[in-house]
Amino acid sequence: MSLPDDPLAIDLLWSRLIATVNEQAAALMRTSFSSIVRDAGDLSAAVFDRRGRMVAQAVTGTPGHINSLATGMSYILERFPIETIGEGDVIVTNDPWKTASQLHDISVVTPLFRNGHLVAFFGSCCHTPDIGGRGLGADARSIHEEGLFIPIMKLMEAGRMNATFQAFFEANVRTPFEGMKDIEAQMVGNQAGADQLAAFLESAGLEDIEDLSDIITDRSEAAMRARIAELEDGEYEAELECDGFDAPLTLKLRLEVRGDSLTARYVDVPPRAQSGINVALNYTAAYTLYGLKCALSPDIPNNDGALRPIAVDAPRGSLLAAEYPAAVCGRHMIGHYLPTLVFRALAEARPENVLAGGFDALWDTHVFGDDDGTGKAYSLTWFSSGGVGAMHGLDGLSATAFPSGVAATPIEVAEERGPIRFLYRKLREDSGGAGRWKGGLGQSMAFEVGGRGPVWFSTMYDRVRTTAPGLFGGGDGAPGSVVAEPGGALSAKAVHRLEPGTIVRLDLPGGGGYGPAETGQ
Repeated sequence: MSLPDDPLAIDLLWSRLIATVNEQAAALMRTSFSSIVRDAGDLSAAVFDRRGRMVAQAVTGTPGHINSLATGMSYILERFPIETIGEGDVIVTNDPWKTASQLHDISVVTPLFRNGHLVAFFGSCCHTPDIGGRGLGADARSIHEEGLFIPIMKLMEAGRMNATFQAFFEANVRTPFEGMKDIEAQMVGNQAGADQLAAFLESAGLEDIEDLSDIITDRSEAAMRARIAELEDGEYEAELECDGFDAPLTLKLRLEVRGDSLTARYVDVPPRAQSGINVALNYTAAYTLYGLKCALSPDIPNNDGALRPIAVDAPRGSLLAAEYPAAVCGRHMIGHYLPTLVFRALAEARPENVLAGGFDALWDTHVFGDDDGTGKAYSLTWFSSGGVGAMHGLDGLSATAFPSGVAATPIEVAEERGPIRFLYRKLREDSGGAGRWKGGLGQSMAFEVGGRGPVWFSTMYDRVRTTAPGLFGGGDGAPGSVVAEPGGALSAKAVHRLEPGTIVRLDLPGGGGYGPAETGQ
């Protein structure tokens, strides 16, 4: 059966495809063992046609995962062409230069076969609870210190688990049971999506999704090109300061618009860092594309077609296009700033579509050790959010993750997973920048270390030296801080040894304001 000509019928098929990937993501989250996936939603889920083009993504997920997975499928099919993939195969990798730019993010891809023919792929990318190495942190000197590197390989072949992979994985991480079960949850989610799509194709009388993929992605491409064409040809430039590792650094972007295509070119990029804040180009592209989608086309589906008119460029080997064996665990400390940089470049052209600067770089806290009080090793990560920048007509959101989109881990879950006890968690008063529309508030929290010690406390925090800049005369947000009692101020990007009884206080940054408060404009 061929596709119907009726646009409404195509829209119905599109809606069913979205429902399919949403079910994939829901099944993954329901079966996950880690709080990172189940509670925080640090994941992505998507369906690809047999050519490896992303057709639809689930509504949950982060840009760094989904857009990196979209480009990563080409590497996966390069390693395993479709004629080498059989029924019951599952592919896995965490190669930072081919997927999400960090060893902690594991991608799992499952093919769907119908009547002996490969018709689609379901892929997901999730943050694993632990990947070994130094732990989640930004102070490594090379990728080899950061944990287990999984090249593109078969996790399952003809329905049989790769026992060698499982043995290597479980021998190299601190929480092998939880980590392996999360990978299995990714397989469960992918299979749930595959089962849904098989039923969808059967009821629609379709053999595969190739023709539907062409229509959907071509529509998205045309719509994205039309939005770009609305901009005047020329160059749109901006720069933004962030903390860096040892000292603040400046990121510079030039958007080059030519007709219905756009090149995002990073210029004067700092050299590769000796620490783990380097970013692989695929992750740089992922968050640049996200910023452009937010500013120009938030209503257009995010798929292969929507990404075609845009190119992203950074000097090879630099901070934003780091090459092996650069340390990249803290890549979001830089990568999460790129949407704000895009917004600042487009501020004059699209003043009602952009945000002032926010806290941007998600605050990642990793607590790990060998004894949680019961003699068991533990590895606990949770995410915290500061204030989002304001925009035309709206104050910034408070304590909200943007651009990552992950949720906060409930206090009760964190306390159950590690030897810590929270004393408070609340909004941080007066931390948002002033303006006609005020920046969002950061938050303040404190926790006390328990267990038998020592506890290793890894900080991945930014906007401690610098502030979230306001826009069009709006004020800057307040900077953040991390303090231990006893001990005083701690480095925002280091692994610290804490003894039982230590209290840690975190004050997260606020977002920038929009428009000058004193004139009411």
